[in-house]
Amino acid sequence: MARYLKELLLFLYLLRGYDSYLDRLDALGLGLATLLFGVMFVLLVVALWMSAYIHQTLVRHVFALALFVSAVFFEVYTRVTDSYLTYSQFVSLVYSGGFIQEAAYQYREVIISAVTGGLLLLFGVALKPRRTIRLPAYLPIAAPVLGVLLLSGVLFVRAGEGARGLPVMYTPLAYLNLFAYESLHDTVGPREPVTLPRRLSAIEGDIVLIIDESIGGNYLDINTPFGVRTGLKTPPEGVDIFNFGYAASIANCSADTNVTLRYGGTRTDYMRINSTRPSIWQYAKKAGLRTVYIDAQRTGGNLQNLMTPLEKQDIDEFVQFDQTSVRERDMAAAAKLIELLADHQAELVVINKVGAHFPVHDKYPDDFMSYRPALPRGQFQEVADTGRRDGFNGQKDDWLLYRNAYQNTLLWNVGEFFTRIFQQADLSRAVLIYTSDHGQDLHERGNPGLNTHCGGDPVAEEGVVPLVVIQGSRLHALDWRSAWARNKDRSSHYNIFPTLLQLMGYDPVGVESVYGRSLSQPTDDDFTFNYRFNARLGAKPAWKHIDLDHIVTPPAGQVEMAVGH
Repeated sequence: MARYLKELLLFLYLLRGYDSYLDRLDALGLGLATLLFGVMFVLLVVALWMSAYIHQTLVRHVFALALFVSAVFFEVYTRVTDSYLTYSQFVSLVYSGGFIQEAAYQYREVIISAVTGGLLLLFGVALKPRRTIRLPAYLPIAAPVLGVLLLSGVLFVRAGEGARGLPVMYTPLAYLNLFAYESLHDTVGPREPVTLPRRLSAIEGDIVLIIDESIGGNYLDINTPFGVRTGLKTPPEGVDIFNFGYAASIANCSADTNVTLRYGGTRTDYMRINSTRPSIWQYAKKAGLRTVYIDAQRTGGNLQNLMTPLEKQDIDEFVQFDQTSVRERDMAAAAKLIELLADHQAELVVINKVGAHFPVHDKYPDDFMSYRPALPRGQFQEVADTGRRDGFNGQKDDWLLYRNAYQNTLLWNVGEFFTRIFQQADLSRAVLIYTSDHGQDLHERGNPGLNTHCGGDPVAEEGVVPLVVIQGSRLHALDWRSAWARNKDRSSHYNIFPTLLQLMGYDPVGVESVYGRSLSQPTDDDFTFNYRFNARLGAKPAWKHIDLDHIVTPPAGQVEMAVGH
């Protein structure tokens, strides 16, 4: 038996994926496609088997580790999102690499389970062969390499599609090949200077874009009867608020949305515009505005959301809160904004808030626990973007606790944030645009999975975000009242960049010709968000339409309102 241990381990590992093989065969049906799939499957299995007979111990161990890590990565993604890892999603994960440490905490139990299963593959390849196979010495080494290259070639021809149902250890490695190829052949072009004409002076005050994190527009009181209190329904004297209602996000992943908000990509031309056109910072500086970026999510000068050191050079003041607890960072951002609004300088301020990204266990103080029962507290005080969820298995009761903790977080990071702004800030010379990077899937429909966004098969709520304009009553900027009447529940993130440029005094006709319509025009928006943002190799973006008649909103229920809230 020991003589065939390697083969047995590899057979048992491959057997674990039998359901995906059967699903693929069922989808293909009878025909040439099934035959080609079968040939490809056999070739990859043979290549895996040959890798287990690499004579050189170190080389064999390297191959075993690479295949093991690739397989575990694929399995973790599949189990967390309950969806297949596409090439587009793989690219999004690469761009979100800064979150990998926190993600390891977030999905610890899933990772441990995947690693345990993957040990069959690891030892199946890595153990010393007990039998001698008469093959040229180079062939066992070349076989898995050729297997990855073969799959890479198929994926290249098919725009990233074609790996479903095949042995999973090859798929992330093939995706990595494609990504490396694209990176080496990136010929989009250099960054262009500002060329749009300006016909008016920028407003005599501050322009502020507040980008919240993971705030579903369908969970706020400004949009739904039982939504969480935001403070945005009752502005203080001298301040006007125009709630543009539900808006469509650019994408259901943070990096995709944020980079597009900073560069102005459109639905039809976002890749080229994001890669070659000027940033919002460049436009602001050309208009005579001082530029400030407040990043409440990261610390230590680390950049995120595809920001580069070159882009950062156009930011006059780069603010992070290294010594502030995660729970207090949005309040620190509010305090910094209050300070900037009082400095008598005309500025463009962009804020990335902590918001309500998972984990939401500890992102609010105890006296803001108004929605109960909630997730257990005390484990994630210093985890900004993710963290492990011990005992969180994505069941109905788990999601009830999650939704309550989420709403408590909204009370603090949205409601209290704006309460402090309205109480302390001088808004008389400012225009604030408030939105979120994407919405949330809080599994109200009972759908499976542990993820809240970034899925490859999203629900509409992942793209539903708030869109609110806040302005000093005496400030003459755009005709917000008429715009609100035309565009409430009809706009999207794509209208924000041209709106900012119009506030800076850039020619509206020129702005529209490049970036589309601003909020001051009839937006006529498609009301879709992009869940295949990184469409590559000839693939097309995938758009999810938001039907507001079927958006889930929170019911009245298990809530004990805390005193003073």
